[in-house]
Amino acid sequence: MRPITAEQLNTAARALEAGELVIVPTERWYMICADATNLAACNSIFDGKQRPRAKSLVLVTPSLEECEKQFVIHPEARQLAEAFWPGDLAMLLPWQSVDVGARHPAVGSPALTTNSSGPLGVLATAARTPVAATTVNISGDAGVDAPGPAITVGEVQRFLDSTGVKATVILDGGVSPAANHLTIVDCSTPAARLVRTGLVHQRAISAVLGRQVE
Repeated sequence: MRPITAEQLNTAARALEAGELVIVPTERWYMICADATNLAACNSIFDGKQRPRAKSLVLVTPSLEECEKQFVIHPEARQLAEAFWPGDLAMLLPWQSVDVGARHPAVGSPALTTNSSGPLGVLATAARTPVAATTVNISGDAGVDAPGPAITVGEVQRFLDSTGVKATVILDGGVSPAANHLTIVDCSTPAARLVRTGLVHQRAISAVLGRQVE
């Protein structure tokens, strides 16, 4: 992918802090991001994507250490994080308290949480506000002829033009080559459970945990 400069990412981080939307590339897809504590900004993503409110956004955490300050991390969740973060694994994690979760109204409980590599991970580290993200596409856009999540800036622009969503910063990383989703594992209880397969293979999860994960 095309490199993104530190100056560009700093601009994106300041825009997030100001309540604006930004779009950044990943190896998988382009992602639209907002301040996770800013309900108006997050709602503009839900509205533009036609995404059900019950289908929460992903909270991008800067590190496992920061994640531990907000979430209950069971032993198997810790094993997965140490093996695959930063990377292409997301976990459903329980908030440490209702009050902590209430500050992130678009993320849900348990929270879908990841620690991403590349520009998205750098953005989460640079921003002085928590980052909520999702793919750039209409929710449920999975038909045979549907384009799916955006993998180029051109596809991003078509999404913005068709939905009226306003993104202040769009970072051009070229073509996203992987075109596959995060793997999702439910770690809200001590026994981790695979929810959705993706770039991190089910066998890899089983190998780390030392048991067959269904």
